Amino acid sequence: MSTAKTYKWIKVAESTDDIEWQQNDMCVIEASGKKISIAKFKGQISAFAYKCPHAGGILADGCLDALGHAVCPIHRYKFELMKGRNVSGEGYYLKIYPVECRPDGVFVGFEEKGFFNWL
Repeated sequence: MSTAKTYKWIKVAESTDDIEWQQNDMCVIEASGKKISIAKFKGQISAFAYKCPHAGGILADGCLDALGHAVCPIHRYKFELMKGRNVSGEGYYLKIYPVECRPDGVFVGFEEKGFFNWL
């Protein structure tokens, strides 16, 4: 049995220029009926959970640090945006989503699960 993840790709914008970025280079978008945060750092687009897994702070209201970590606006917990790892030491993980910038738009991937959610 294959363990490779499969994704349903949802188009979220025609291009990165069409995204309404906040001054902190982050924003909230809706894709597949779900709010998620996106960020741009050094030309890389990342998509991740809308809220911090610790206390529910809206991550797009936080900031990106000098290394491109998302920083929660409530308790300043930091998350690495490629793997979701908490880098400030508290042990939380942030849900992340793959992003593809294609000629026909910006797409976010949502993992497809098996019938019983365990396949």
